[in-house]
This record gives sequence, structure tokens and C-alpha cells, in this order.
Amino acid sequence: MTQSQRCNRKRTHSPLIALFFLVFIVCSILYNELSIQRIHQDSHHDHQEAPVRYIQPNLFDRKSEVLDRFSKCNATREYSGSKIGWADPRVKSGRRRVGSERCDVFSGKWVFDNASYPLYNESQCPYMSDQLACHKHGRSDVRYQYWRWQPHNCNLKRWNATEMWEKLRGKRLMFVGDSLNRGQWISMLCLLQSVIPENKRSITPNAQLTIFRAEEYNATVEFLWAPLLVESNSDDPVNHRLDERIICPDSVLKHSSQWEQADILVFNSYLWWRQGPVKLLWSSEENGVCEELDGLGAMELAMSAWADWVASKLNPLKKRVFFVTMSPTHLWSREWQPGSEGNCYNEKIPIDLEGYWGSGSDLPTMRMLDKVLSKLGSKVTVLNITQLSEYRKDGHPSIYRKFWETLKPQQLSNPPSYSDCIHWCLPGVPDVWNELLFHFL
Repeated sequence: MTQSQRCNRKRTHSPLIALFFLVFIVCSILYNELSIQRIHQDSHHDHQEAPVRYIQPNLFDRKSEVLDRFSKCNATREYSGSKIGWADPRVKSGRRRVGSERCDVFSGKWVFDNASYPLYNESQCPYMSDQLACHKHGRSDVRYQYWRWQPHNCNLKRWNATEMWEKLRGKRLMFVGDSLNRGQWISMLCLLQSVIPENKRSITPNAQLTIFRAEEYNATVEFLWAPLLVESNSDDPVNHRLDERIICPDSVLKHSSQWEQADILVFNSYLWWRQGPVKLLWSSEENGVCEELDGLGAMELAMSAWADWVASKLNPLKKRVFFVTMSPTHLWSREWQPGSEGNCYNEKIPIDLEGYWGSGSDLPTMRMLDKVLSKLGSKVTVLNITQLSEYRKDGHPSIYRKFWETLKPQQLSNPPSYSDCIHWCLPGVPDVWNELLFHFL
């Protein structure tokens, strides 16, 4: 074969070889794309979450017995992911009552004012709690009583007990919540009682619902113990320190049967959700089997069940509802004084750093509350006491209160170890919370 023939044969096969490789490359690309699509589809199918189960709350009372401090879960399983489904077409997510049009009364500073404060004398209030009477229990520095909350660019309405009683004439004012809300209720009694003759006022014995009556105004100021808002095994106002916290996350019916007749309602809930996992016993569960969820998730379920009651049952023309945001704790002095190792013990002045925010106030909780409360629109007035109370590291009882358990010698030798940096001395910070309530009424 000549050189010319060999060259012609090579040229004849070259286009065929090129075409073969082109087809091979195209087929490879298509095959790979189809394989990737199948992998993605299979992966999506494998990881696709089950649809969320929405439970409509407050439909019926639990079929089993009401929860009490002796209740136990027969078994515990993983949280199913169920949510509370609540909606009311009459409720719009528009404007809500969080402050006046002209001024944000929740933004400001504390001003020392020993001319106008305190608004009452601790020893002259017959309803004072030994948990909150700090001067009575040995606190000699009483500067905590003399601070006035001063909003930026405006003033809070000046407290007037007679005017407050006129607002309450013929009405029931009820505080619903935990011991912090009970402290606000006691503050309100101390603020109001002095203008009512002793023979014209009365109070029921300590119980889940405690009622203060003022005869001449045909009015009551009440406190309902409901620390988790929904039904729980911690609803006993005295015996509620339990190892296992159990709630009925989809029902406020037990408590709402007592609060639904009130004209003005002041709710709170926060600290009890920060004590570890919570057991959920759904209303439809007949076998006593609980689910377990972290505190924030459980609180969102409870808040949603509460919000369902507000959305579906509340007529804002006849009732006023307030929700008090979380009350901060001051457990770590290093947060306001870097390098120190203590807590609120021996603190005598407020924090003066504007915008200070410690670990005692949980931002995820605030965001969750905002999400729930914003859906209720103007049906709820939010009393945002968190930031203003954050500054008051000096306002807690610390060691100056009655303790229900006998303190051990090693505790007594180390005061910060048993200091109460959760509750508030009276007179003190909760009086300002009530001034805010008075301002919005």
C-alpha cells in the first residue's frame, strides 16, 4: 500500500471516530444528569419531614383526672412535633398596644427620687409578703425604694390610688401567673389599700384564687396561681416543687373557668419554663403517656393555647388583657462587673449602662412571645418590663427575706449561695410595673 492510500484511509475513518466520541460524551452527560436527579429525589424523599400535626386547643377537658401534684406519666416518648393550631379571622396582625403614640414609656432610665418615692411604707401594708419585705428581714440600705422610672422624652402618669379605684369601680382586676405576678399583685394591694377604710376591705385566705375586696367601689383585685398558664401538676399554690413538670399543652380550660369573668386581666409566664424539660400530656391521651420537650418549645405550645382563648373568647370592648414580659434575674455579677464572682447580693445601685442585657432574660423567648402576641393585635396590651427591670440588680431580696427551708451553716457563711436574685423587694420594681398598668388603663 502506497503512502497516499494510507493517508486517504486515515482521513476516511477520522470523521466516524469523532462522531462516535461525540455521541459517547453526550450520552455520558445525560446519564450523569439523570443519575444526579434520581439521587436528589431519593435524598429528598428520605429526609422529607412528616407533615406537622396541628391540634386545636381548648375543645374539651381531659378525659382522665385533672393534673395535680401526685400525677405521674405512665410512660414517656419522644416529642411528636405536634403544634397548636389557632386562628381567628377577626384578629389582624396589625397594630397592638405596646406604648403610647407619642412616647415609648418602656425606654428610659432610673432616677433617684427620695421626695416622691416610695409610694407606700412596707410596714404599713398589711398584705406584705415575708418573701418580699426586705427591710423587715434585715436590709438596712433602703435606697432600692427610692428609684423612679423616667421614660425618655415623656413622663409616666403619676400614680393616684383614688383614680385607680375609680377605674376599677364595679370591676374585677385579676393577676394570673407565677410568684412574680403574685409580687405585682401584692404591690397593687399595697398601692391601693391605704385609701380604703379597714372595715370596708377584706381578703380571702391563701388559696389558688385569692381575692381582695373593696366594698365601696364594688371592686376586687385578685390573684390566680397558674404559673404555666395551661393546666399542670404545679397548680397547687403551696406544694408545687416537683421533680417532674407535667402540663396539658392544649388546654387552659381549668384556669380560664376562673379568669373568664374578670374585667381586667394581667398575665405573665416565664421562669417556670427555664427549669429543664417539660412533660406533655395531651388532652386526647387516655393512657397517661407523655411526650418530652424543652422549656422554650413547651412554653410556645402553652402560649398558643392561651392565645387561642384570647382570640376566640375575648371581646376587647368588654375586657382588657395585659401580658407582662419576662422578669429578669441577676445571678452572675460578672455580666455587669467583669471579673467579679457573685450575684445580686450586696448590690445597692442600678446598672447605668443603657441597653444592658444579661443572661437572665432570654432573647429566643422574647422573639417567641413577640410572634405569638403580634397575632393578637390590639386584643392584648404588652407591658414590656424586661429592659427596665434589667437595670435593677439592686432590687432583689438577696438574703433579706424569709426562707421556707432551714439554711445550712455552709450557706449562711456564703450569702451569695442562697441569695434570692429572682423576686423583687417591695416597695420597689413591681410598683413601677403597676404604674405602667395604671398608665395604660
